[in-house]
Amino acid sequence: MIAIIDYNAGNTTSVKNAIERLGATAIVTRDHALIRSAEKVIFPGVGEASTAMQFLREQELDQLIPRLKQPVLGICLGQQLLCRFSEEGNTTCLGIFPVDVKRFSDTELVPHIGWNNLLEIRSGLLSGITETDDVYFVHSYYAELSEYTIATCDYGLTYSAAMQKDNFYAVQFHPEKSATVGERILRNFLKVVE
Repeated sequence: MIAIIDYNAGNTTSVKNAIERLGATAIVTRDHALIRSAEKVIFPGVGEASTAMQFLREQELDQLIPRLKQPVLGICLGQQLLCRFSEEGNTTCLGIFPVDVKRFSDTELVPHIGWNNLLEIRSGLLSGITETDDVYFVHSYYAELSEYTIATCDYGLTYSAAMQKDNFYAVQFHPEKSATVGERILRNFLKVVE
């Protein structure tokens, strides 16, 4: 069973549908026991960082998520909240990735909406994906480059399009909205064994 963390993020239904199309069982939940017992966990996200972190704290999910041992995939805001700090609302986040999240400084670039390719790909999560494949982005904030970057995107500057640290994976783009390329990435995640 795949647990999709319910914290009022806007893309939980589309993530659940994408996982179920791949033949896996998915449940949207904030129940700690269900999340801990899941084979894998998806931490989705469409929303605002400070509001999301406040909800995670109220539900004590901010204590649970960093302690998870199974593979965890953060998506969009989910990736940003796995970082140390976000400029969106000057928010202290979960700190799994010791990386800061910043706002695109050029107002012409905000928000980044549309299809872009991934560069400098290096992870089993992205197996079978090439630099000619496009994925779908919609965001105004980005995670800085770090040793945990496993793919980059060039959008006026180069930032972390995907990250990995131990059992935590994260993508800034939306695999659930990225057609066959996104489906391949989700399928890769379902195959990950920690």
